[in-house]
Amino acid sequence: MDANLDDALAVFGAVRPRLFGIAYRMLGSATEAEDIVQEAWLRWQGTDRSVVQDPPAFLATATTRLAINALQSARARRETYIGPWLPEPVDTSNDPTLGAERAEALGFAVLVMLERLTPTERAAYVLREAFAYSYEQISEVVQLSEAAARQLVSRARKHLVGERRREVTHQEQRRLLTAFLSAAKTGNLEVLERLLAEDVVSYSDGGGMVRASKFPVVGRMRVAKYLRAFHTHFWIGVETTEADVNGQPSILLSKEGTTFAVLGLVASTSGIEQVLWMMNPNKLAGVASSGA
Repeated sequence: MDANLDDALAVFGAVRPRLFGIAYRMLGSATEAEDIVQEAWLRWQGTDRSVVQDPPAFLATATTRLAINALQSARARRETYIGPWLPEPVDTSNDPTLGAERAEALGFAVLVMLERLTPTERAAYVLREAFAYSYEQISEVVQLSEAAARQLVSRARKHLVGERRREVTHQEQRRLLTAFLSAAKTGNLEVLERLLAEDVVSYSDGGGMVRASKFPVVGRMRVAKYLRAFHTHFWIGVETTEADVNGQPSILLSKEGTTFAVLGLVASTSGIEQVLWMMNPNKLAGVASSGA
């Protein structure tokens, strides 16, 4: 490898966590984010680097624009996705903010809500809220005026604020998760009902690859009965491991050393609002090693 390429690799390596963090938040998929980062590296290799004044800004811009394009085609694929689509879980135990200034736009609930934004709104929101980019920087990335960039972030915030409920602390979320797991394993209807919010929704993402409910289960009583209905056979031989996934307390479920699901919750002061079962085997590579 020549010295120039060595330098290029050193510069790229230093900002790689940030590039992955941007791409993952844009796409909700670690696999697709890795592809984007690889594409950004190829572009960096093929660029006349002597004229690039700010390499980190150049690479972040390239990554964001690639992710905007990729999100447009990913959306078309998600329209034909079998059952509920949930983000691909990522292990955040060693990198709690996933290459960002803040852990914003990393939790499951927010990533699902970000799906409703346009790709450009999503990019502006991610760069501002997670990476603390200035509006001037954002305007250069999305190739719009500074006023338009402010407008994008403002619109995105309004979309999300209208839907976000007051989330509980990390500690309370872990307590609820532990209590939920215990009640789900024993099929304890009374405890489940006490933990669940009235309008709770249980989502199972099997992607048509494994047996999973193809429709969300809605409402406290329905979700509690649904969990009780399969508790006798579902949990046989299942090992559970606490993990930090997407910046949230989660549980890895494994059989014979293989992680087959990630269980996550979205909780507010009203109780557990969402139960998330990420079971599509194609989405578990980012957490499988932690459960081994």
